[in-house]
Amino acid sequence: MRSTFMGLETSKRGLFTQQSALYTTGHNIANANTEGYSRQRVNMQPTLGYPGSGLNAPKTAGHIGTGVEAGSVQRIWDAFVDQQYRQETNKLGYWEARSKAISQLEDVLNEPSDYGLAKALDEFWNALQDLHVQPEDGGARAVVVQRAIAVADSFHYIHNSIQQLKENAGNEIGILLRDANSVLQQIAQLNHQIQTVEPNGYMPNDLYDERDKLLDQLSTYFPIELEYGKSGGNALPIAEGPVKVYLKLKDGTKVKLIDGKDFVQFRIDGDTSDGLTPENSVQGFKLVDSQGNDIPSGNDWDGGPFSIDSFSNLGKLKSLVDSFGYVAADGTEKGLFPEMLEKINTLAKEFAEAFNNIHTSGTDLDGAKGVNFFVNKETADVVNITAGNIYVSNEIVNDPNKIAASNSPEHQAEPGNGKNALALANLKFNPIAGLGNISVQSCFEGIVGQLGVDGQQAQRLTYNALTLQQSVSERRASISSVSLDEEMTNMIAFQQAYNANARMITVIDETLDKIINGMGRVGL
Repeated sequence: MRSTFMGLETSKRGLFTQQSALYTTGHNIANANTEGYSRQRVNMQPTLGYPGSGLNAPKTAGHIGTGVEAGSVQRIWDAFVDQQYRQETNKLGYWEARSKAISQLEDVLNEPSDYGLAKALDEFWNALQDLHVQPEDGGARAVVVQRAIAVADSFHYIHNSIQQLKENAGNEIGILLRDANSVLQQIAQLNHQIQTVEPNGYMPNDLYDERDKLLDQLSTYFPIELEYGKSGGNALPIAEGPVKVYLKLKDGTKVKLIDGKDFVQFRIDGDTSDGLTPENSVQGFKLVDSQGNDIPSGNDWDGGPFSIDSFSNLGKLKSLVDSFGYVAADGTEKGLFPEMLEKINTLAKEFAEAFNNIHTSGTDLDGAKGVNFFVNKETADVVNITAGNIYVSNEIVNDPNKIAASNSPEHQAEPGNGKNALALANLKFNPIAGLGNISVQSCFEGIVGQLGVDGQQAQRLTYNALTLQQSVSERRASISSVSLDEEMTNMIAFQQAYNANARMITVIDETLDKIINGMGRVGL
């Protein structure tokens, strides 16, 4: 004999379950604009039917349902789409930082313009041409000196500006590592909270969302790979569990960064207390434990060090290091800023040497042999001239008459002879062996042209990565984000189901009233 109150219990369960669904819908609506929030749903499931199995079970006409219950509250997400999103975010992080660095270099070189090195060189050659026409004119000689100083100043500006860009990149690397280390710690803490909640049979969906936001941020810095574990206890089968995070290297090797509540921290290998400066380069990276201590070899964690060459060209960290400069496996220094500095220094050195060779072969206004025109300011000679220390000799600055504009024999002054000035002006077109048998002008144009090509490539790949990321982001949003229209539809459906269950309780109440108060009263 089934219980008279069985239908009442069935409808009560329906009320509670629809009420839970309404509360969950309200939670979704409240978080419609919350970044990183994934919509949630109540997984409804029928309760065990009546009667149960067994020899003593009563015989009925059929297996009668006993209602519904909320099995779990689950967030809606797709692990595969999340993985795609992080892969594209990783590419975007690299190319955005790369494009920014190249754009900063383009601003420094500032070509074509009326104020860059190319313009200063053109004006210098023109001044030498004028000196060739009037070699005895003091004004023409003064102009040559001033144009030469402008050329040196242009080299200084480029050199110092690139050094400043390098310093800024070094600071940004330090900030990024601190951010990455903070994210690693926060993910490990969330793992610990999740492992505390899940064994009780609950789904900490909001903790999952917060962890995914941090994983998205971490994937911007470097390529990661995830593995999900189990919390044990009474954790639901659909519980996501703690996540293991690995750093993926170029050769496919995986380096563990997070395992449950345990995590490691990034450090720059060989970094001093002074940190990264424009004068040094990144040797590599190593990992330390959460207390900052070196990880001993032979355990489950690999502390490194890891060379920059082992990192794939993905993520903002690798891009910043590629700009700042690093020591490659072969011991050479590579990187966008160091290589550009090397090119500019070589250009300045070869220009100064070629110009000095011609200048010292001529004679000045008094018939004396020409002195070195460009010198190293620090040593006052021609040794180790760079873009940062190239200067016009003080002898020339203090006495423009010492400009060797003439090609006359030594001690035979020829004031009207400007043939050596013409030879100096023609250096604009002369190939120089140290520059690859091209002229100074062509060399600088090549540097600027190559930078422009690299900038276009970086911008194109940034755009492609951004487009792909937006596409995956929209697909992700179509799965996980809150649709107010859908939630309103669900709210109406759950509300109607709640009302129907309440009405069912009223019907059962009337039935019980008839049974209790109406039966056995015949004839009264």
